[in-house]
This record gives sequence, structure tokens and C-alpha cells, in this order.
Amino acid sequence: MDNQDQQAVAGAPTPALDDAPARLRLRDDAPFESPIAPLADFLAGGNFAAVRLEPGDDARALIPHFGRLKLIEVAFPKFRDGRGYSAARILREAGFSGEIRAAGDVLVDQLGFMRRVGFDSFAPNAPLDPGTVAATLDRFPHVYMKSSDGRPPVWALRHG
Repeated sequence: MDNQDQQAVAGAPTPALDDAPARLRLRDDAPFESPIAPLADFLAGGNFAAVRLEPGDDARALIPHFGRLKLIEVAFPKFRDGRGYSAARILREAGFSGEIRAAGDVLVDQLGFMRRVGFDSFAPNAPLDPGTVAATLDRFPHVYMKSSDGRPPVWALRHG
């Protein structure tokens, strides 16, 4: 990524905080509908059960607070900013079982990869066509690498 890309991501407007339910939710439990706090407010001692991570925030700061968190929303100000993928994977590998929502510039072709690292709900800036979403998520029955989702890679299926 060149310096121009770095500046474009860093200077991109962050999507407005949206406390409405996610537009696409792949969980069986009831949606959590409560205010979402920025990380700084949450860590300052606010009584929140939902927090929003911006691209520069460290997801590891939330690990001691998993017991009181129901939802972690991860901002994607630009589709090409991949830091949110790392945040979701860190949270899942650390044991967070609540909802992790990708919010912002989320494109349909990213959904499969986002699911693999731990996202289970999505609040994209633009609505997603349900048929396209289903086709995208069902397109590849096998994966090639291990990830947070626990799906066995195809080589493990072949060679045990």
C-alpha cells in the first residue's frame, strides 16, 4: 500500500454511529439494540455493552471486558482498509463469542472473508441484495487456510 492509500484511509470520514440493527445478521440470538460507544468512552468507564472500534484502535484493549460486551462494531471507512479483519480475528481468537459487526464500506465480495475471521453481522453503507449475499456465501464449499471460523482446510480433508 503506498502513502497515497494510507492517507486516503486515514483521512476518510468514519461512518456515522448507527445504533440500528445490522442489515445482515448471521446469528441465532436476538439482536442487541443499545447505544454503541466509541472505544475511548467505553474504556473511560461508561456503562456500555456495545463498543465501536475505529481502524486505529487496538482490539486487544477489549479482552478484559468481554464479560460485559454483547456487540463489537468494527468500522470500515474504506473497503480497502483491512485492519478490521485483524481486529475481528484477534477478538475471536481471544474468546469473544458475542456479535462482531462490520460497519461502513462493506462490499458483498468481502462477506465470505469477513465471516472467516469472525464477523457475524454487517451494516454496509449500501444495501446488499439478499440473493447475491446467499450466492456469495455459498459459492465455495471448501477453504484453503485455517481461520477463526473453524472450517477445516481442503488439504486437511484430503490428508486428515
